[in-house]
Amino acid sequence: MTRTLVNPDSVLDTAQYGYSQACIAAGSRRVVISGQAATDVHGRVVDIGLQGQTAAALANVERVLAAAGGRMEQLVMLRVYACETVREDLGQVSEELRRRFPSNPPPSSWIVVNSLALPEWLILIEAEAVLD
Repeated sequence: MTRTLVNPDSVLDTAQYGYSQACIAAGSRRVVISGQAATDVHGRVVDIGLQGQTAAALANVERVLAAAGGRMEQLVMLRVYACETVREDLGQVSEELRRRFPSNPPPSSWIVVNSLALPEWLILIEAEAVLD
């Protein structure tokens, strides 16, 4: 799989927030991962804070991706859905993305929503990857 990130100087430097502007990917398999929340294998929420839920959701993305034969470096897109109640705390999401992807972060879109499927969920993360 080849993955080339595109971050032109002519647009906002989004790496400071933990994501890239675009990704050119080539490979033989595309993996689309459904929204992952901060839940354990039994569906119990594992953290009540936004940063902890972000870390747990990303860990679930990594588990599903690994089961499909992939690695986090092969992600080509993240979609982050965050509840309106944590809009002012989205810097914690950036912090966790920068921790998880210290270099070459995948592109992402962030969508603020009124609520998610369960009231205790603060964030939901969908992902796409291209594998060899």
